[in-house]
Amino acid sequence: MTLDFVKMTGAGNDFILADNRTGAVSLSREQVARLCHRQFGIGADGLMLLVPARDAAADWAWQFWNSDGSDAEMCGNGARCFARYVQRVTGWTRPGLSFTTAAGLIHATFDGERVTVTLTRPHSLRLREVVPTSQGALEVSSLNTGVPHAVTFVPDADRAMVQALGAELRWHEHFKPRGTNVNFAQILGPGAIRVRTYERGVEGETLACGTGVSASAMIAAAQHGFASPVRVQVQGGDQLEVAFTRRDGDFEDVRLTGPATFVFEGRIEI
Repeated sequence: MTLDFVKMTGAGNDFILADNRTGAVSLSREQVARLCHRQFGIGADGLMLLVPARDAAADWAWQFWNSDGSDAEMCGNGARCFARYVQRVTGWTRPGLSFTTAAGLIHATFDGERVTVTLTRPHSLRLREVVPTSQGALEVSSLNTGVPHAVTFVPDADRAMVQALGAELRWHEHFKPRGTNVNFAQILGPGAIRVRTYERGVEGETLACGTGVSASAMIAAAQHGFASPVRVQVQGGDQLEVAFTRRDGDFEDVRLTGPATFVFEGRIEI
């Protein structure tokens, strides 16, 4: 079987996207991992298939996998890329669209190459928990923004032990049974942070993580009094913006804005 695909990037978080509206494409976990492999496949942090919506509330739906072939509930950068992909392959002309994910319904609006997605309502906020690690006790906060995220604030993101400590926290007893994504956030100034992320399912650092920067921005608001919107610099060099409403200590109406760029398209035998 051959697969026609498009490669896209959202602030350095890269994805393979393909049209499966006919239902002809069926991928195993091993095939997804092979396609996402950077030496033996196309190379990506995840893979998305466009499929018809399953209910009347949405325009479209996706199937989404992490690069290791595991199912993923949600991806903020992926959602922006998916929206622009739908716009291109379907000839979509409206200013916005909606699609279903395992985390819930996502709305997207367009402004050229920049896309804003309204994320599902975050939940399970926990602040300033002390977690034992091989490097000593670490203060960690957490929030689920469609997928679980742990956030720890560091004085210098360049010196953060993203790979070693990220892997340790990802599988830590504190975050069982499914583990967590891990974000290392540095305060740059009023309303601005820098974030590096160790992603669950990629099992390593990515150049950006939309749900991770969203979690980090809201935890910065909860812990350090940041107001909406929060500007977030990611490892790939781009800047994302996270806007939100805070009511009675909870967050809602979370909006993530950033680039979604086409890289190349091709066909591969699978």
